[in-house]
Order: sequence, then structure tokens, then C-alpha cells
Amino acid sequence: MIDRDESVRVVVVQGAGKGFSAGGSFDMIESMIADPAVCTRVLREARDLVYNLVNCSKPVVSAIHGPCVGAGLAVALLADISVAARTAKIVDGHTRLGVAAGDHAVISWPLLCGMAKAKYYLLTCDALTGEEAERIGLVSLCVDDDAVHERAMEVARKLATGSSSALSFTKLALNNWYRTAGPTFDASLALEFYGFGLPDVQEGLAAHREKRGAKFPG
Repeated sequence: MIDRDESVRVVVVQGAGKGFSAGGSFDMIESMIADPAVCTRVLREARDLVYNLVNCSKPVVSAIHGPCVGAGLAVALLADISVAARTAKIVDGHTRLGVAAGDHAVISWPLLCGMAKAKYYLLTCDALTGEEAERIGLVSLCVDDDAVHERAMEVARKLATGSSSALSFTKLALNNWYRTAGPTFDASLALEFYGFGLPDVQEGLAAHREKRGAKFPG
């Protein structure tokens, strides 16, 4: 595990290919709807992803390019420093699927960009560019598309030369803001996964597969 690896001083996370993350597969969502055991397993994975990032003692830098949705968005925004490409496309699409915006959204968006912007983007599922995300405070930095990787590495190299204990303790203290919101996050995650047992998500999934607007029965 990275947190216990003494040879690691800083973590840089980026996507391979044309985007940072494409989100969960439709087949996985279908399995979650059909099988409570699968839904329970994925809930635990989603919870662990968030808390492992919050509790990781090493600084984490994300380099966001192209589409950034799904569980990968949690990694991108919970990173200690996030570097976004100007044309990156950031979308939290939970409500468009027909489930509550759970995983990382409630624990981080209101703190990063304020409640008004958080509600707007989480309720409407509108996309943000990297430029807009930086303007509202959702990401740390925005750079030209071809400079994302190098800028993230510059930040990482700067952190790597710093005091590991000072950086770790500063992160530990700052992330108490996230830990304080832990019960709220747990509730949002439970409500999201409760939604996988309701009719709306079946229509949301069908609409995504058929590339059309959803007509939610709820």
C-alpha cells in the first residue's frame, strides 16, 4: 500500500489515454441493480476509496485531462492538489442516472466551491471545464491541455523536496474538515445505494444506453 511505502513521498494520479476517468460500466450498474450482494460490495469500495484518500499520509496530486466522471472524479477532487486541463470535462452524473450524488460529492463539493455551486452542478449534472472548475474553486490549478502532466509533476517534485512530517501533519489537520463531514458522507452514500433498488435508476440506465433523455417514473 502506498501509504506504508517509505520510498514514496508524493503520489501523482492521472488517467491513461484520452481522459482521466470514464466512470463505472453499464454492466456493473446492471449487476448492482439486480444483486444486493454486488451493491453492498461496491458501496464498501466507494466508502473505502474516499476514506483511504482522506487518510493517506502522503500528498496526492491529480492531473485531470479529458473526461473526468464516476469514481475517478472522487480521486481527482479529493487529491490534495488538483491540476486540471483547460478543456477537461468534469461531470458528476449521479442524479442523471437516477440516484443520489453520493460517493465523494457531499463531503467535498460544498467545502471546495460553496453550497450554491455544489447544488447547481450536482442537481443539474452540468459539465464544468477545467477553467470553470478553477474559477469556482473546485480544483487547485488550471493549465493548458498539453501542460497538465508536467505541471502536476512540477508540483509533485516541489512537495517531494519538502519535510515529509510537516506535509503529512498539515494534511492530517486540514482533512479533519472532511472527517467532520464523515457522517454526512456516510448518509449520502447510503442514500445513493438505496436508490439502486428504486425504479428511477432502471430508467436512467436505459436512457444512458439508448443515448436519450430519461423519463423517470419517480
